[in-house]
Amino acid sequence: MELLSTYTVEQVQKKIKEAFQDFPLKTERIPLTEARNRVLAQEVISYENIPEFHRSTVDGYGVHYSDTLGAGEALPAYVQKKFTVEMGKEAPGKIAPGECAYIPTGGMVPEGVNAVVMIEHTEVFDENTIGVLNSVSDQENILQKGEDIQAGAVVFTRGERLRTEDIGLLAGLGVGEVRVYQRISAGLISTGDEIVDIHRLPGLGEVRDMNRYSLGAALERDGFTLQQTAVVPDQRRKLQETLEEFLKNCDLVLISGGSSMGEKDYTKEVINALGDPGVFVHGVSMKPGKPTIIGKVGKKAVFGLPGQPVSALMVYEVLVKTLTELYETPKIEAPYVLGEMDRNFPSAAGRAHYFMVSIKNEEGKNHVTPVYGKSGTLSMMSRAVGYVVIGHNEEGLNKGDPVKVYPLT
Repeated sequence: MELLSTYTVEQVQKKIKEAFQDFPLKTERIPLTEARNRVLAQEVISYENIPEFHRSTVDGYGVHYSDTLGAGEALPAYVQKKFTVEMGKEAPGKIAPGECAYIPTGGMVPEGVNAVVMIEHTEVFDENTIGVLNSVSDQENILQKGEDIQAGAVVFTRGERLRTEDIGLLAGLGVGEVRVYQRISAGLISTGDEIVDIHRLPGLGEVRDMNRYSLGAALERDGFTLQQTAVVPDQRRKLQETLEEFLKNCDLVLISGGSSMGEKDYTKEVINALGDPGVFVHGVSMKPGKPTIIGKVGKKAVFGLPGQPVSALMVYEVLVKTLTELYETPKIEAPYVLGEMDRNFPSAAGRAHYFMVSIKNEEGKNHVTPVYGKSGTLSMMSRAVGYVVIGHNEEGLNKGDPVKVYPLT
Protein backbone atom coordinates (compact mmCIF):
# COMPACT_ATOMS: atom_id res chain seq x y z
CA MET A 1 0.00 0.00 0.00
CA GLU A 2 1.32 3.48 -0.93
CA LEU A 3 2.12 5.65 2.09
CA LEU A 4 1.55 9.39 2.29
CA SER A 5 4.66 11.58 2.10
CA THR A 6 3.62 14.39 4.42
CA TYR A 7 4.89 17.97 4.41
CA THR A 8 4.47 20.50 7.19
CA VAL A 9 1.74 23.11 6.80
CA GLU A 10 4.36 25.82 6.23
CA GLN A 11 6.05 23.76 3.53
CA VAL A 12 2.74 23.17 1.75
CA GLN A 13 1.77 26.84 1.89
CA LYS A 14 5.14 27.70 0.31
CA LYS A 15 4.66 25.02 -2.38
CA ILE A 16 1.23 26.44 -3.25
CA LYS A 17 2.63 29.96 -3.73
CA GLU A 18 5.54 28.66 -5.83
CA ALA A 19 3.43 26.31 -7.96
CA PHE A 20 0.80 28.90 -8.89
CA GLN A 21 2.93 31.91 -9.76
CA ASP A 22 1.37 31.65 -13.23
CA PHE A 23 -2.17 31.34 -11.88
CA PRO A 24 -4.60 32.91 -14.40
CA LEU A 25 -5.36 36.24 -12.70
CA LYS A 26 -7.33 38.73 -14.78
CA THR A 27 -8.36 42.30 -14.05
CA GLU A 28 -11.39 44.46 -14.78
CA ARG A 29 -12.66 47.99 -14.16
CA ILE A 30 -15.80 48.17 -12.04
CA PRO A 31 -17.92 51.01 -10.61
CA LEU A 32 -17.17 52.06 -7.06
CA THR A 33 -20.65 50.90 -5.98
CA GLU A 34 -19.56 47.29 -6.69
CA ALA A 35 -16.05 47.51 -5.27
CA ARG A 36 -16.56 46.49 -1.62
CA ASN A 37 -14.52 43.36 -0.75
CA ARG A 38 -12.73 43.44 -4.12
CA VAL A 39 -8.93 43.43 -4.42
CA LEU A 40 -7.23 46.34 -6.18
CA ALA A 41 -5.16 45.45 -9.25
CA GLN A 42 -3.40 48.83 -9.35
CA GLU A 43 -2.53 51.60 -6.93
CA VAL A 44 -4.84 54.56 -6.43
CA ILE A 45 -3.25 58.03 -6.44
CA SER A 46 -4.91 61.20 -5.22
CA TYR A 47 -4.88 64.02 -7.75
CA GLU A 48 -6.06 66.62 -5.27
CA ASN A 49 -5.47 67.78 -1.72
CA ILE A 50 -7.86 66.61 0.97
CA PRO A 51 -9.09 68.96 2.25
CA GLU A 52 -8.73 71.48 -0.58
CA PHE A 53 -8.79 74.38 1.89
CA HIS A 54 -8.07 75.01 5.57
CA ARG A 55 -11.12 73.66 7.37
CA SER A 56 -12.50 74.07 10.88
CA THR A 57 -12.98 70.84 12.84
CA VAL A 58 -15.43 72.42 15.31
CA ASP A 59 -18.26 74.94 15.49
CA GLY A 60 -16.69 78.09 16.83
CA TYR A 61 -14.90 81.36 16.19
CA GLY A 62 -11.80 81.76 14.05
CA VAL A 63 -9.28 84.01 15.78
CA HIS A 64 -5.63 84.98 16.04
CA TYR A 65 -4.50 82.59 18.77
CA SER A 66 -2.33 85.32 20.32
CA ASP A 67 -5.54 87.25 21.16
CA THR A 68 -6.60 84.40 23.50
CA LEU A 69 -3.42 83.98 25.53
CA GLY A 70 -4.29 83.97 29.24
CA ALA A 71 -8.05 84.00 28.59
CA GLY A 72 -10.33 82.31 31.11
CA GLU A 73 -13.85 82.48 32.53
CA ALA A 74 -12.75 85.01 35.14
CA LEU A 75 -10.95 87.16 32.58
CA PRO A 76 -12.29 86.66 29.05
CA ALA A 77 -10.49 87.89 25.95
CA TYR A 78 -12.72 90.09 23.80
CA VAL A 79 -12.72 90.03 20.00
CA GLN A 80 -14.98 91.68 17.42
CA LYS A 81 -17.04 89.49 15.14
CA LYS A 82 -16.49 90.53 11.53
CA PHE A 83 -18.60 87.99 9.57
CA THR A 84 -19.99 84.44 9.40
CA VAL A 85 -18.57 81.76 7.10
CA GLU A 86 -21.32 79.82 5.35
CA MET A 87 -20.99 76.11 4.62
CA GLY A 88 -20.01 75.32 1.06
CA LYS A 89 -18.92 78.88 0.35
CA GLU A 90 -15.63 80.71 0.29
CA ALA A 91 -14.82 82.85 3.32
CA PRO A 92 -15.99 86.39 2.51
CA GLY A 93 -12.94 88.22 3.80
CA LYS A 94 -9.84 88.36 6.02
CA ILE A 95 -9.53 88.49 9.78
CA ALA A 96 -7.16 90.95 11.46
CA PRO A 97 -5.85 90.77 15.04
CA GLY A 98 -8.64 91.55 17.50
CA GLU A 99 -11.27 90.23 15.09
CA CYS A 100 -13.04 86.87 14.69
CA ALA A 101 -15.39 85.04 12.32
CA TYR A 102 -17.98 82.42 13.12
CA ILE A 103 -17.12 79.12 11.33
CA PRO A 104 -19.29 75.96 11.35
CA THR A 105 -17.69 72.50 11.50
CA GLY A 106 -16.18 71.83 8.07
CA GLY A 107 -16.36 75.47 7.06
CA MET A 108 -13.52 77.29 5.31
CA VAL A 109 -11.03 79.06 7.57
CA PRO A 110 -10.58 82.70 6.48
CA GLU A 111 -7.20 84.20 5.77
CA GLY A 112 -5.68 85.60 8.94
CA VAL A 113 -7.20 82.95 11.24
CA ASN A 114 -4.72 80.58 12.88
CA ALA A 115 -6.96 78.90 15.49
CA VAL A 116 -10.62 78.20 16.17
CA VAL A 117 -12.19 78.52 19.62
CA MET A 118 -14.98 76.01 20.28
CA ILE A 119 -18.33 77.75 20.65
CA GLU A 120 -18.71 76.17 24.11
CA HIS A 121 -15.70 78.22 25.21
CA THR A 122 -17.15 81.56 24.12
CA GLU A 123 -19.85 83.96 25.23
CA VAL A 124 -21.76 86.53 23.15
CA PHE A 125 -21.70 89.92 24.92
CA ASP A 126 -23.40 91.97 22.24
CA GLU A 127 -24.10 91.84 18.51
CA ASN A 128 -20.42 92.21 17.60
CA THR A 129 -18.46 91.35 20.75
CA ILE A 130 -17.43 87.79 21.56
CA GLY A 131 -15.84 86.81 24.86
CA VAL A 132 -13.27 83.98 24.64
CA LEU A 133 -13.25 81.95 27.87
CA ASN A 134 -10.38 79.60 27.02
CA SER A 135 -7.02 80.11 25.32
CA VAL A 136 -6.14 78.18 22.15
CA SER A 137 -2.80 77.30 20.57
CA ASP A 138 -1.54 77.95 17.06
CA GLN A 139 -3.55 75.91 14.46
CA GLU A 140 -5.81 74.38 17.13
CA ASN A 141 -9.07 72.95 15.68
CA ILE A 142 -7.93 73.57 12.09
CA LEU A 143 -7.44 70.84 9.49
CA GLN A 144 -4.78 72.14 7.12
CA LYS A 145 -5.05 72.01 3.34
CA GLY A 146 -3.71 68.59 2.28
CA GLU A 147 -3.26 67.48 5.90
CA ASP A 148 -5.46 64.41 5.36
CA ILE A 149 -4.20 63.47 1.87
CA GLN A 150 -1.78 65.38 -0.31
CA ALA A 151 -2.04 65.58 -4.10
CA GLY A 152 0.19 62.91 -5.63
CA ALA A 153 0.03 60.61 -2.59
CA VAL A 154 -0.56 56.86 -3.03
CA VAL A 155 -3.81 56.24 -1.16
CA PHE A 156 -4.15 52.50 -1.83
CA THR A 157 -1.62 50.00 -3.14
CA ARG A 158 -2.17 47.06 -5.45
CA GLY A 159 -3.38 44.00 -3.55
CA GLU A 160 -5.51 45.81 -0.95
CA ARG A 161 -9.00 44.44 -0.35
CA LEU A 162 -11.45 47.33 -0.17
CA ARG A 163 -13.53 47.70 2.98
CA THR A 164 -16.63 49.79 3.57
CA GLU A 165 -14.48 52.60 4.98
CA ASP A 166 -12.23 52.54 1.91
CA ILE A 167 -15.20 52.98 -0.42
CA GLY A 168 -16.10 56.22 1.36
CA LEU A 169 -12.54 57.52 1.03
CA LEU A 170 -12.45 56.75 -2.71
CA ALA A 171 -15.76 58.57 -3.13
CA GLY A 172 -14.28 61.56 -1.33
CA LEU A 173 -11.43 61.55 -3.84
CA GLY A 174 -13.86 61.56 -6.75
CA VAL A 175 -12.92 58.02 -7.84
CA GLY A 176 -15.91 56.46 -9.60
CA GLU A 177 -14.24 53.32 -10.96
CA VAL A 178 -11.38 51.09 -9.83
CA ARG A 179 -9.34 48.35 -11.47
CA VAL A 180 -9.62 45.10 -9.50
CA TYR A 181 -8.75 41.45 -9.92
CA GLN A 182 -11.56 39.41 -11.39
CA ARG A 183 -13.03 36.95 -8.96
CA ILE A 184 -11.43 33.51 -9.28
CA SER A 185 -13.96 31.08 -10.71
CA ALA A 186 -14.32 27.97 -8.56
CA GLY A 187 -16.02 24.60 -8.82
CA LEU A 188 -17.04 22.19 -6.07
CA ILE A 189 -17.35 18.43 -6.50
CA SER A 190 -18.62 16.25 -3.67
CA THR A 191 -17.76 12.58 -4.11
CA GLY A 192 -19.20 9.45 -2.56
CA ASP A 193 -21.90 6.86 -3.17
CA GLU A 194 -23.41 7.90 0.15
CA ILE A 195 -23.86 11.62 -0.72
CA VAL A 196 -27.40 12.81 -1.45
CA ASP A 197 -28.96 16.22 -2.12
CA ILE A 198 -29.90 18.25 0.96
CA HIS A 199 -33.57 18.19 -0.06
CA ARG A 200 -33.68 14.40 0.12
CA LEU A 201 -34.31 12.36 3.23
CA PRO A 202 -31.17 10.22 3.57
CA GLY A 203 -31.59 6.49 3.69
CA LEU A 204 -29.54 4.21 5.91
CA GLY A 205 -25.86 4.78 5.14
CA GLU A 206 -26.51 8.02 3.25
CA VAL A 207 -25.64 11.60 4.26
CA ARG A 208 -26.70 14.99 2.93
CA ASP A 209 -24.15 17.00 0.94
CA MET A 210 -22.94 19.39 3.62
CA ASN A 211 -19.54 20.22 2.11
CA ARG A 212 -20.93 21.80 -1.05
CA TYR A 213 -22.67 24.42 1.09
CA SER A 214 -20.07 25.10 3.78
CA LEU A 215 -17.18 25.24 1.32
CA GLY A 216 -19.30 27.22 -1.13
CA ALA A 217 -20.06 29.81 1.54
CA ALA A 218 -16.36 30.03 2.42
CA LEU A 219 -15.42 30.57 -1.22
CA GLU A 220 -17.98 33.35 -1.63
CA ARG A 221 -16.83 34.99 1.61
CA ASP A 222 -13.25 35.11 0.38
CA GLY A 223 -14.05 36.64 -2.99
CA PHE A 224 -14.21 33.60 -5.26
CA THR A 225 -17.12 32.99 -7.62
CA LEU A 226 -18.75 29.60 -7.25
CA GLN A 227 -19.23 28.66 -10.90
CA GLN A 228 -20.26 24.99 -10.80
CA THR A 229 -21.15 22.26 -8.30
CA ALA A 230 -21.79 18.55 -8.63
CA VAL A 231 -22.21 15.33 -6.68
CA VAL A 232 -20.29 12.40 -8.16
CA PRO A 233 -20.47 8.75 -7.08
CA ASP A 234 -17.33 6.73 -6.36
CA GLN A 235 -16.65 6.05 -10.02
CA ARG A 236 -13.26 6.93 -11.48
CA ARG A 237 -14.55 7.58 -15.00
CA LYS A 238 -17.40 9.79 -13.83
CA LEU A 239 -15.10 11.82 -11.55
CA GLN A 240 -12.59 12.33 -14.36
CA GLU A 241 -15.29 13.45 -16.80
CA THR A 242 -16.72 15.88 -14.26
CA LEU A 243 -13.36 17.36 -13.30
CA GLU A 244 -12.37 17.73 -16.96
CA GLU A 245 -15.62 19.60 -17.66
CA PHE A 246 -15.18 21.84 -14.59
CA LEU A 247 -11.63 22.80 -15.59
CA LYS A 248 -12.96 24.29 -18.82
CA ASN A 249 -14.86 26.93 -16.82
CA CYS A 250 -13.10 27.11 -13.44
CA ASP A 251 -9.60 28.16 -12.37
CA LEU A 252 -9.96 26.36 -9.04
CA VAL A 253 -11.74 23.08 -8.30
CA LEU A 254 -12.28 21.59 -4.84
CA ILE A 255 -13.05 17.88 -4.60
CA SER A 256 -14.30 16.72 -1.21
CA GLY A 257 -13.85 13.02 -0.50
CA GLY A 258 -11.66 10.50 -2.29
CA SER A 259 -8.36 12.00 -1.14
CA SER A 260 -7.21 9.14 1.09
CA MET A 261 -5.76 5.76 0.07
CA GLY A 262 -8.91 3.62 0.03
CA GLU A 263 -10.06 1.35 -2.81
CA LYS A 264 -12.45 4.00 -4.17
CA ASP A 265 -10.29 7.08 -3.58
CA TYR A 266 -9.65 8.18 -7.16
CA THR A 267 -8.89 11.88 -6.79
CA LYS A 268 -5.10 11.61 -7.17
CA GLU A 269 -5.34 9.31 -10.21
CA VAL A 270 -7.85 11.56 -11.92
CA ILE A 271 -5.82 14.75 -11.42
CA ASN A 272 -2.68 13.09 -12.79
CA ALA A 273 -4.61 11.74 -15.78
CA LEU A 274 -5.83 15.18 -16.87
CA GLY A 275 -2.52 16.93 -17.38
CA ASP A 276 0.85 18.03 -16.10
CA PRO A 277 2.29 18.74 -13.66
CA GLY A 278 -0.42 16.86 -11.75
CA VAL A 279 -0.35 16.17 -8.03
CA PHE A 280 2.56 17.75 -6.16
CA VAL A 281 1.28 17.30 -2.58
CA HIS A 282 -0.44 14.25 -1.13
CA GLY A 283 -0.27 14.37 2.61
CA VAL A 284 0.04 17.26 5.04
CA SER A 285 1.37 16.97 8.56
CA MET A 286 -1.78 18.36 10.16
CA LYS A 287 -4.76 17.12 12.11
CA PRO A 288 -7.39 17.05 10.76
CA GLY A 289 -6.57 16.98 7.04
CA LYS A 290 -3.59 14.66 6.66
CA PRO A 291 -4.66 13.06 3.31
CA THR A 292 -5.09 16.40 1.51
CA ILE A 293 -4.19 16.44 -2.19
CA ILE A 294 -2.99 19.48 -4.13
CA GLY A 295 -2.53 19.34 -7.88
CA LYS A 296 -2.10 21.52 -10.92
CA VAL A 297 -3.54 20.91 -14.38
CA GLY A 298 -2.04 23.39 -16.80
CA LYS A 299 -2.25 26.63 -14.82
CA LYS A 300 -5.32 25.64 -12.82
CA ALA A 301 -5.56 24.46 -9.21
CA VAL A 302 -7.23 21.30 -7.93
CA PHE A 303 -7.51 20.51 -4.21
CA GLY A 304 -8.59 17.11 -2.94
CA LEU A 305 -10.07 17.68 0.52
CA PRO A 306 -11.14 15.15 3.14
CA GLY A 307 -14.80 14.20 2.95
CA GLN A 308 -15.49 14.81 6.62
CA PRO A 309 -17.03 18.31 6.96
CA VAL A 310 -14.84 19.67 9.77
CA SER A 311 -11.66 18.39 8.13
CA ALA A 312 -12.64 19.80 4.73
CA LEU A 313 -13.38 23.26 6.12
CA MET A 314 -10.19 23.34 8.18
CA VAL A 315 -8.05 22.43 5.16
CA TYR A 316 -9.80 25.16 3.21
CA GLU A 317 -9.03 27.75 5.91
CA VAL A 318 -5.38 26.74 6.26
CA LEU A 319 -4.37 25.82 2.70
CA VAL A 320 -6.88 26.74 -0.03
CA LYS A 321 -7.02 30.37 1.15
CA THR A 322 -3.27 30.57 0.53
CA LEU A 323 -4.18 31.16 -3.13
CA THR A 324 -5.50 34.62 -2.24
CA GLU A 325 -1.99 35.61 -1.17
CA LEU A 326 -0.94 35.44 -4.84
CA TYR A 327 -2.68 38.76 -5.41
CA GLU A 328 -3.83 40.12 -2.06
CA THR A 329 -1.76 41.89 0.56
CA PRO A 330 -3.67 41.67 3.87
CA LYS A 331 -3.92 44.95 5.80
CA ILE A 332 -3.27 43.10 9.05
CA GLU A 333 -2.09 39.73 10.28
CA ALA A 334 -4.85 37.14 10.61
CA PRO A 335 -6.98 38.39 13.54
CA TYR A 336 -7.17 36.36 16.72
CA VAL A 337 -8.55 36.54 20.26
CA LEU A 338 -6.26 35.91 23.23
CA GLY A 339 -7.43 33.52 25.91
CA GLU A 340 -6.29 30.71 28.15
CA MET A 341 -7.10 27.03 28.16
CA ASP A 342 -9.62 25.96 30.79
CA ARG A 343 -8.39 22.34 30.70
CA ASN A 344 -5.57 20.15 29.40
CA PHE A 345 -5.64 19.20 25.74
CA PRO A 346 -3.30 16.38 24.58
CA SER A 347 -1.65 16.25 21.18
CA ALA A 348 1.17 14.25 19.62
CA ALA A 349 4.24 16.09 18.38
CA GLY A 350 5.20 15.82 14.72
CA ARG A 351 2.12 17.44 13.19
CA ALA A 352 0.19 20.68 13.48
CA HIS A 353 -3.08 20.12 15.33
CA TYR A 354 -6.08 22.36 14.62
CA PHE A 355 -9.02 22.03 16.99
CA MET A 356 -12.34 23.84 17.38
CA VAL A 357 -13.01 25.86 20.54
CA SER A 358 -15.61 27.98 22.27
CA ILE A 359 -14.88 31.01 24.48
CA LYS A 360 -16.50 32.13 27.73
CA ASN A 361 -15.55 35.49 29.20
CA GLU A 362 -15.57 35.64 32.99
CA GLU A 363 -14.20 38.52 35.05
CA GLY A 364 -12.47 39.99 32.01
CA LYS A 365 -10.68 36.77 31.07
CA ASN A 366 -11.35 34.58 28.00
CA HIS A 367 -11.62 30.92 28.98
CA VAL A 368 -11.06 28.67 25.96
CA THR A 369 -12.80 25.28 25.86
CA PRO A 370 -12.20 22.59 23.21
CA VAL A 371 -15.31 21.59 21.25
CA TYR A 372 -15.15 17.84 21.29
CA GLY A 373 -16.37 15.63 18.48
CA LYS A 374 -15.04 13.59 15.61
CA SER A 375 -14.39 15.22 12.24
CA GLY A 376 -17.72 14.01 10.90
CA THR A 377 -19.74 15.57 13.72
CA LEU A 378 -22.06 18.06 12.02
CA SER A 379 -22.62 20.33 15.01
CA MET A 380 -18.93 20.92 15.81
CA MET A 381 -18.53 23.95 13.57
CA SER A 382 -21.72 25.61 14.75
CA ARG A 383 -20.81 25.08 18.41
CA ALA A 384 -17.33 26.55 17.85
CA VAL A 385 -16.43 30.23 17.54
CA GLY A 386 -12.89 29.60 16.30
CA TYR A 387 -9.92 27.28 16.31
CA VAL A 388 -6.58 26.95 18.08
CA VAL A 389 -3.36 25.66 16.52
CA ILE A 390 -0.91 23.42 18.36
CA GLY A 391 2.45 23.73 16.60
CA HIS A 392 4.27 20.96 14.77
CA ASN A 393 6.72 20.30 17.59
CA GLU A 394 4.42 20.90 20.56
CA GLU A 395 2.95 18.18 22.76
CA GLY A 396 -0.47 19.46 23.73
CA LEU A 397 -1.62 22.30 25.96
CA ASN A 398 -2.07 22.57 29.71
CA LYS A 399 -4.81 24.25 31.68
CA GLY A 400 -3.97 27.95 31.98
CA ASP A 401 -1.75 28.05 28.89
CA PRO A 402 -2.23 31.24 26.80
CA VAL A 403 -3.61 30.58 23.29
CA LYS A 404 -4.64 32.47 20.17
CA VAL A 405 -8.16 31.74 18.94
CA TYR A 406 -8.62 32.34 15.21
CA PRO A 407 -12.27 33.17 14.53
CA LEU A 408 -14.53 31.22 12.18
CA THR A 409 -16.54 33.66 10.06
